[in-house]
Amino acid sequence: MFGLGMQEVLVIALIILLLFGGRKIPELMKGLGKGIRSFKEGMNEVEKNVTADGAPRSGEKDKDGKGAS
Repeated sequence: MFGLGMQEVLVIALIILLLFGGRKIPELMKGLGKGIRSFKEGMNEVEKNVTADGAPRSGEKDKDGKGAS
């Protein structure tokens, strides 16, 4: 893991615990999880809207505002 040993990871975790406190860390992780989930949903939505050749699906507008034909 990036050339870090177990001792270095423990020191970093201890510093994070001291800086943020035990109560704040779960809130930070929850926010991080929501952000990652939102990003993945956005990426999946983009993949659904684009066909294999890169053209928008029928009924959807392309970048110049015209519908696909």
